[in-house]
Amino acid sequence: MLRSFSLANTKSKFLFQPKPRPGGAAALTISLFSSTVARDQISLTTTIATLLQKCSSLAQAKLIHQQLLVQGLYSGFTTRLVCAYLTHSAPSYSISILERLTPSTSVLFCWNTLIERSLRLGFYRDVLSLFRRMLCLRCAPDHYTFPFVLKACGVLPSFRSGSSVHGVISTVGLDSNVFVCNALVAMYSRCGELDDARQVFEEMRDRGICDIVSWNSIVAAYMQSRDAKNAVELFRRMASDLEIRPDVVSLVNVLPACGSLGTSLHGMQLHGFAVRRGLFEDVFVGNALMGMYAKCGMIEQANKVFDRMKVKDVVSWNAMVTGYSQAGRFDEALSFFEKMSEEKIELDVVTWSAVIAGYAQKDHGYEALNVFRQMQLCGSKPNVVTLVSVLSGCASIAALIQGKEIHGYAIKSVLNYDWNDPGEDLMVINGLIDMYAKCKSRNVARFMFDSVAPSNRNVVTWTVMIGGYAQHGEANDALKLFSEMLQDGKSMKPNTFTICCALMACAHLAALRFGKQIHAYILRNRYESVMLFMENCLIDMYSKSGDIHAARVVFDNMQHRNSVSWTSLLTGYGMHGYGEEAIRVLDDMRAAGFVPDGITFLVLLYVCSHSGMVDQGIRFFESMHTEYDVIPGLEHYACMVDLLGRAGRFDQALKLIHDMPMDPTAIVWIALLSGCRIHGNVELGEYAAAKLRELGSENDGSYTLLSNIYANARRWRDVARVRSLMKYSGVKKRPGCSWVQGKKGTATFYVGDKSHPQFEQIYELLADLIQRIKAIGYVPETNCALHDVDEEEKGDLLSEHSEKLALAYGILVSTRGAPIHITKNLRVCGDCHNAITYISMIIDNEIILRDSSRFHHFKNGSCSCGGYW
Repeated sequence: MLRSFSLANTKSKFLFQPKPRPGGAAALTISLFSSTVARDQISLTTTIATLLQKCSSLAQAKLIHQQLLVQGLYSGFTTRLVCAYLTHSAPSYSISILERLTPSTSVLFCWNTLIERSLRLGFYRDVLSLFRRMLCLRCAPDHYTFPFVLKACGVLPSFRSGSSVHGVISTVGLDSNVFVCNALVAMYSRCGELDDARQVFEEMRDRGICDIVSWNSIVAAYMQSRDAKNAVELFRRMASDLEIRPDVVSLVNVLPACGSLGTSLHGMQLHGFAVRRGLFEDVFVGNALMGMYAKCGMIEQANKVFDRMKVKDVVSWNAMVTGYSQAGRFDEALSFFEKMSEEKIELDVVTWSAVIAGYAQKDHGYEALNVFRQMQLCGSKPNVVTLVSVLSGCASIAALIQGKEIHGYAIKSVLNYDWNDPGEDLMVINGLIDMYAKCKSRNVARFMFDSVAPSNRNVVTWTVMIGGYAQHGEANDALKLFSEMLQDGKSMKPNTFTICCALMACAHLAALRFGKQIHAYILRNRYESVMLFMENCLIDMYSKSGDIHAARVVFDNMQHRNSVSWTSLLTGYGMHGYGEEAIRVLDDMRAAGFVPDGITFLVLLYVCSHSGMVDQGIRFFESMHTEYDVIPGLEHYACMVDLLGRAGRFDQALKLIHDMPMDPTAIVWIALLSGCRIHGNVELGEYAAAKLRELGSENDGSYTLLSNIYANARRWRDVARVRSLMKYSGVKKRPGCSWVQGKKGTATFYVGDKSHPQFEQIYELLADLIQRIKAIGYVPETNCALHDVDEEEKGDLLSEHSEKLALAYGILVSTRGAPIHITKNLRVCGDCHNAITYISMIIDNEIILRDSSRFHHFKNGSCSCGGYW
């Protein structure tokens, strides 16, 4: 039963009820009927029409209906009765009358009135039910009916119902009516069927029935689908059509598209177009222009538009607050914010939300929370956008407690209400998942993710959960969830951010096979409009997964490059120890017009450090400020200390530390300590470790480095002392772990691991390999076994290192000649590096080992690092 008709049955029950006793309004009505019939038949129609028009209640309408039946005058006033019942919210009585009438123009008018009423009240499914009932009664709809019905289909949205209505339109011959066709374009776009909307539009153009509404509808459709490029192109075609004159709606539709594309040139041309056509004075156009300039980063130009506008409303002020906030210019944003108060312009939820969102986007979470508190104190009620923005602010600073408070507020004020928009509820839930994931409460985030029914999840729901896993060390879970998303149904297509999160997870795990599959998915599904972002991620993934050549192929085939593209390739060459290639990339980058910045120099110093290019690194460091006006930061100094420490230039490293314009932090002393471990400098290592203790640095890396320095010097008592100190401080050493890609997935190994089903074959093969390489010159480096045991036992301990076990398994399961990709969570030990170098002489496979520092490519008895790592 229809919701709007639930107050009464569709049958006319009142026809069979006893007559009311005359009195009051009833007596007056009966008297008027009787006197009119007796006196003058000519004035009867006027009198009854007046009575129906002026009856003040449903009871009076029923009484008039009754008297019409009694007097035998019912047939002449059916449509007026329908309108009277609708006036008093009794559509069921109206339908009861209409079902008994022969289709006619007046009956069709009544059906249209009923349908329009349900649409206006938001009873969209009732609109479709009325339309179906109307067709069953053979009442043919007209060009007024279909726009109402199509709008209901679009709002629901129901593509199935909308396409069925389209079929009816073609049947009744209204597929050339401009009003109906415009409604079809709008319906298809709201249902997300952009291709169908475009097809209807192009057919209208072929028939020559397009008007300004048609063009505005299709441009709006592309904007709703976030295809700003096609939206701008369509506006150009519209402007070139001599029969079409773009109006205010046209500009308001297309200006946000220019902002999304960042194409200020097109926006400025539209600005000139608005001035020439006399549309600039419209407040909506002015607001759209300000929004466009703000998104293009042209805040001053937006400010000029604001100053020249003769009429300003709260939206105009909000546009400026939003623009300055998004640009990170919070002083100007707050200045406009304060002026609004001075001008006594009411601060609405959009104003507050703009400031909160601006702070959140720039990772100023505490400021976002403060503004949110002020908003509540002022009595302004947050909306969904406000809550999502403040949750983003909490996520940016990992403010879990405050995030939980916002969660509680959301439950009380937004979520769990039957009348809420499900889409808005999901926006808040997505914000909560993102907040919990970034605050490292991934179990809570996953619980909330699982609480959303799979059919209700949108692409953002999947992306925030996958991103939460990928960005915070749970790469396996990220890839597993990404696979589930693709299997969830063809309707759920990952967006750019989803794919980039998955590529990030592949890079973290060095999961080259999975990364290649994602690359193939990108190419199959044609993500051309956002390819630059994903291509940069592909370069990073291939570089960190051991295939620097594939990374270079992606780079060479890019149609457009930005500074991130060049820096990603530079970083890749640095990780693989290809210093000379990295320098050539730098030269090409300069030739392409890109100026090195602080991040570029950080990568260059890293490249030089891992390639043994010490003097080149020093020259880069000195040229930063003198040639490029880039002031070295803490990270640059740490890289320089690492570079000098690896080269054993400890005097220069210490001088650099003492001459730093800022106090050295833990990262600087760890870089020095690492150099001391490589060169066995016990005294300076102890000094660096003491500085770390002063800074309160309690991580396993610094303790392990010092312990290794003592072990290399055979100072076993000091080794025991460091280990006791670690135990007392609650610091646990991370166990060495290596994983290798096999045909059936990735296998993981720890030192002395015998948990793998094929462990007997692995150990047999490894023992055979050790014997074979000993015969050609391999001698175990027992100083790498950091335990106080005899030499023979040290050799046994070395043979059980995780990277050797991973290599043996890789040889077992890999095709002859195929590269073997191994990843280790710590730095590869010297003996394993030596052993793998020898093993590469007796097998046909290239061995690509990624440790915590860099890549090693072993082939034919040599390593790409040249012994410098």
